[in-house]
Amino acid sequence: MSGPFLGLDVGDRTIGVAVSDELGWAHPLQTIRRKNLQADLDALAAIVEERSATRLVVGLPLNMDDTEGPRAAKTRRFADKLRERFSLPIVLWDERLTTWEAERLLREAGTRRRKRKEWVDALAAQLLLQSYLDAGAPETGL
Repeated sequence: MSGPFLGLDVGDRTIGVAVSDELGWAHPLQTIRRKNLQADLDALAAIVEERSATRLVVGLPLNMDDTEGPRAAKTRRFADKLRERFSLPIVLWDERLTTWEAERLLREAGTRRRKRKEWVDALAAQLLLQSYLDAGAPETGL
């Protein structure tokens, strides 16, 4: 692995962000409240620069039958905007059930509902980034 990767769980209202460390572990970083495309890209640019990120791993929400729905199409369009803005590899990665799993983990940990809302997207980003790292961090995704 060369340099830290950022994992992004992109939703309509938020973008969960996770970062990898030199040992190959992913960590939840923050949740960006979406405003507009320019503001979202600027917020991500600040994180990319601060963390010296070398790759962006974007969660692609596939249906359980491996098909892509409207949410996946939106995510692909957002990934295209990332490619226009950043000169980094952008990899799409299967994020099925990561938000559900993040919610479950936070509930099991006894996290209050308000805190869960604050951290669920960043934790989902961590789960998708860890899945990507565990798969050997391939240079291409979906």
